[in-house]
Amino acid sequence: MNNLHRILFGALLLVGMAIAPTSQAQTVLDGAYIKEHTKTQRVVPYPYIREADVMWYRRVWREIDLREKINLPLYYPTEPIKDRKSLFDVIKDGILEDGSITAYDPGPIGTDDEFTKPMLPTEVKAMLTRVDTTQTEDIYTGEMKTVITTMDIGSEAIRKYQIKEDWVFDRQRSVMDIRIIGLCPMRENIGPDGEMRGYTKMFWLYFPELRYVLVNWDVYNRENDAERRSFDHLFWTRQFNSTITKVSNVYDRNLGQYKTGIDALLEGEEIKADLFNFEHDLWNF
Repeated sequence: MNNLHRILFGALLLVGMAIAPTSQAQTVLDGAYIKEHTKTQRVVPYPYIREADVMWYRRVWREIDLREKINLPLYYPTEPIKDRKSLFDVIKDGILEDGSITAYDPGPIGTDDEFTKPMLPTEVKAMLTRVDTTQTEDIYTGEMKTVITTMDIGSEAIRKYQIKEDWVFDRQRSVMDIRIIGLCPMRENIGPDGEMRGYTKMFWLYFPELRYVLVNWDVYNRENDAERRSFDHLFWTRQFNSTITKVSNVYDRNLGQYKTGIDALLEGEEIKADLFNFEHDLWNF
């Protein structure tokens, strides 16, 4: 009986040693502590604004270029890692996997930014798939055959975002309140020769709805990894750089329709300075 106990004990010990590495690999903590603050955050609601308290209001369109250094946290990592994703990967998962974000069609020429036509997830998925057709020689027959290759469009192709925002001076709180209303990813177009040929607006997102997804994803902080903030916090605190491409006007035209090149950039900077000076001139010290 004692020998049987020894045999059973030895067998159990061997089984435990074989299972231990697998269990340890599944429960290992990659870090000094568990990061759970951002994952459990809730959206801080915007203060309510009465129409009677709106003393001044202006709508502005901006373009965020992810190639600028300050905007790199929105672009990287191009491949998701354990605790971070790029802004577009967060958006894509929210549309296709969670179904918590609604995409809106920008129209046939990309001018519809009023959230009038919701898109189905299948339509968005089709936009994120590119089909390339090439002619390849068959090594056995020597004949040319057509090869169709399907490739997914990843976050590395999204180099710009357009945002639509409202500047409102609320006299009840005596503040200039900036509210982002919409966000639009812009995909770069690569021609057959490999040259970049402009950008295409993919879809518009209603930002107050998008905030509920952005608030639970970390964005990289250059100064301190323990002080990572959410994408929602980044947009709220304006930790990005952008250029103004349009401001509400009687013609409903953007700057590119009457200014080109450096002149359009200077016009945008002049509008930005006017907005700053208007807010500054409201106060008398």
